[in-house]
Amino acid sequence: MKRLACLITALMMVFWLGSALAAEYTGPEVKAKFASEEIEGDFMTVWGKNFAQHMKDWSGGKIDIAVYPYGTLGDSRDINELAQLGVVDFVYTDYAWISSFVPQVQVLTLNYLWPRERVAEVMEWVVKNGKLMPLLEQKFRANGLVPLAIVYEGWQWMSSKKPIESMADVKGLKLRLMASKLLVESYKSYGAAPTPMSYGEVYSGLQTGLIDAQVNPLFAIYSMKFFEVQDYVTQLWSEPFLGIPTANQKFFDSLSKDAQAEMRKFWMDAIPESAKWIDKVNDECQAKMAKERPQVKFHVLPDDKIAEFKAAAEKVYPEYVKIGGEGAGDVLETLRQDIAEAKKALGVK
Repeated sequence: MKRLACLITALMMVFWLGSALAAEYTGPEVKAKFASEEIEGDFMTVWGKNFAQHMKDWSGGKIDIAVYPYGTLGDSRDINELAQLGVVDFVYTDYAWISSFVPQVQVLTLNYLWPRERVAEVMEWVVKNGKLMPLLEQKFRANGLVPLAIVYEGWQWMSSKKPIESMADVKGLKLRLMASKLLVESYKSYGAAPTPMSYGEVYSGLQTGLIDAQVNPLFAIYSMKFFEVQDYVTQLWSEPFLGIPTANQKFFDSLSKDAQAEMRKFWMDAIPESAKWIDKVNDECQAKMAKERPQVKFHVLPDDKIAEFKAAAEKVYPEYVKIGGEGAGDVLETLRQDIAEAKKALGVK
């Protein structure tokens, strides 16, 4: 009887919460399309669906967002363009592919800007309290888009057919990267031969020898099966993989102010929660790769070797000011200041 009473109370609370959430939204019904840059089960698609469910609950079912995993509406460049044109209403993009439309966002591709420790917390502080997001939003809006947050998806790892023990081992490496001029320049500074390539072409490129290596977070290396045709996976601590949930400007501005605010709030609040989720997923994916293909070797470079990469990367920073579009210098200085203030506020070295 006591258990039944507890169940009834819990159901009443769920009903009350749903009613309370629904009561907050009095706007019109909205049907929207959300294009994800990743496949079913990976970060962007999972959290895109979390977002869609949250907005449906919050609006009492009046905001209905359909999420399309990678490949269903085209490749990475396609879906960014569809969002800009308003064919889809949201795109969950990354910091590199979106740079073809908003060059200033390439500031996020600069290697060794973010701290290694507590990076998601630093990112959350920057997004919520810093001056970067309003500045970037101006640049996005000039191109018909609105960024809702910057979200951490784990650190990038380099997978390769040969061991990477130092920067010398990267020289001449045919390395697949996402399409960003500045990202290409960063890896050129290490001596690599970067080759931008569509996400869906990477496996065959590695398999056939068109490329020797690629860079992605662990969950992508596992889910896209890159580890099947690579023997080494190396951590350089050079860049966290960053996602940018983005809306078409006309669509977003047509929404009620409370709906706009709730969408921004969801993604900002998701930064720490999703970071814990993806760190766990990445650990699980590493364990699965080690079990499924024991010959794959995982290696984290020591600090003295990382220092070589960091010194080379910092020489590329001035290139961002040249190719990052109007106001690039201000964007870079703003991000560096935001990161410094976040580290100070959080006690991060």
